[in-house]
Amino acid sequence: MSTSSSPSPDPGWYEIRLQGQLDSSWAEWFDGLTLTADSDGTTTLTGPVADQAALHGLMRRVGDLGVPLISVNPLRRRHS
Repeated sequence: MSTSSSPSPDPGWYEIRLQGQLDSSWAEWFDGLTLTADSDGTTTLTGPVADQAALHGLMRRVGDLGVPLISVNPLRRRHS
């Protein structure tokens, strides 16, 4: 019996917008995503998310924090 291991998928990039402003000290809690405090009073989290399970984990953290979620948008893959 032969088994082939498929390569790990590239992480997807996401932009997550939250109501309210969080400073960059929250980046570690949000798995290292980049946090940007926007002039309209929102915070944008941007970066790679390993898979759907990780995305759902991030959404649970948003819920635990109690800040309103504005949007979750997949971004085109970033090239290093």
